[in-house]
Amino acid sequence: MYTPRINWVLLVLYGLAVAGVFAAALLIPTFRDIAYAPLRELILPPPAPIVVSVLYSTEKDAWLKDVITGFEASGAKVNGHPIKVELQALGSWEINAAVMDGTRKPVIVSPASSLQITALQDASITRTGKSLVNPADSGACRPVLKTPLVLVAWKERADVLWGQQPASTLWKNVHDTLVNPQGWAALNHPDWGYVKFGHTDPLKSNSGFMTILSMTYGYYGKTSGLTSSDILTDRDFQKWFLDTESSLGQFEDSTGPLMQKMITYGPSTFDFVAVYEATAIAQADNAVGRYGELRIYYPPALLWSDHPFCILNADWVTPEQTQAGKLFINYLSSQPAQNLALMKYGFRPVDPSVKLDQAGSPFDRYAANGFIADLSHLPELEIPAGNVLNTLRDFWSRNVTR
Repeated sequence: MYTPRINWVLLVLYGLAVAGVFAAALLIPTFRDIAYAPLRELILPPPAPIVVSVLYSTEKDAWLKDVITGFEASGAKVNGHPIKVELQALGSWEINAAVMDGTRKPVIVSPASSLQITALQDASITRTGKSLVNPADSGACRPVLKTPLVLVAWKERADVLWGQQPASTLWKNVHDTLVNPQGWAALNHPDWGYVKFGHTDPLKSNSGFMTILSMTYGYYGKTSGLTSSDILTDRDFQKWFLDTESSLGQFEDSTGPLMQKMITYGPSTFDFVAVYEATAIAQADNAVGRYGELRIYYPPALLWSDHPFCILNADWVTPEQTQAGKLFINYLSSQPAQNLALMKYGFRPVDPSVKLDQAGSPFDRYAANGFIADLSHLPELEIPAGNVLNTLRDFWSRNVTR
C-alpha cells in the first residue's frame, strides 16, 4: 500500500523525537518522566537518588522514622533525582563534637535544641572563621518540634517540696533540700530517706544541659543576660552549683532511660527528675498503678527543646543535597507531619494550625496528670551566646564529671 511521503517524514520525525527524549533522559533525569512509560522502565535506568544524611538526637527517633516513609513516597525530586534520607542517631552534644572533629559528615544536623546550634556556630567560627550553620536562614535551618523541660515527680513528694507548682525560688529550694543532711526528715518525712533528684549527663544529653542552664538562671533570679563571668568568677555560685550536683547519683546518658528508671524503681531511686514534656507524655500510661500518682510540673521559667534541622554549610554538602534537604525540612514542617508529632508522640507542633487542645490530643488525655497546653503565662529563658553555653559545659566537665 502506498504511503504518502508526508507520513514517512512524520514517522521519521516522531522516531527522532522519541530517540531524543530517551537520550535526554539518559543524560538529564528531568526528562525521564516524559519518556514513553513501558519502554522507559525497560530501557532507562532509574536516576540515582540524592542522599540526604541526617545526624539527629534520639528523642524524635520514632516520629522521624514514621514521617520519612511519607516523604519518600511523596515523590519529591531534585532535577529528576529522587531523594533518599539516611538517619544516624547520636546524643545532641555528641553531634556537635562529631561534626567538629570530622568523624561524621552529614548533610543535616538535628540536635534536640537550638542550644547546640548556637554552640556549634560559635565553635566553628572560633576554629575556622566560618560558621557551619546559619540559623538566620529559615529555609535551611529551623525548629520543627517543641517540647519544654519539665519536672516529673511523685505527687506526694512534690506536695511537700513545692505544692501545686514550683515557685520562682525552685532551684534554690531544690539545692537546700538536696544538701540537707537530714534529708526528708527535715520536712517531717524521715521514712522517705534522702531527697533524690536526677537529670541526664549534660555533656551527652540536651535535657541534662538544659537542667543545669535552668539552675544557673534560677540562682541569679533572671531570665536573660547570662554571661561567662557569672559562671567563672562568682565563687558563691560555683559552690552552690557544685554542692547541688554532688548530691546527685549517676547521670544517665539520655532522657528516655532516665524516665524509665524512675518509673521502674519508683521513689526508692528518684523523687523527681528533669525530662522533656514529650518524654513524660510517652511514659504517662506506663506509670499508672506503680508507686502512686506521677505528675509533671513546669519550672517557673521555660526552656524549650525545639529540635532544629539545619543543613550544614560544609564543603562535603553539594548544591543538590542542599535543595533536597530544604524539601525534607519543608515536609517535616507540613501539617500532616506536625499533627502526627502531636497526636502520636506528644510533641508541640510549630505549625499554629495544629491545635494542642484538639480532641484526643495528649493535652486532652493527660490533663489530670498536670500537662498544660497553654504556657503563655510563664516566661521563657533566653538562649545565651555560644561562648556562654560552652563555658557552662566546660565548667561542669572540669568539676562534676563522673
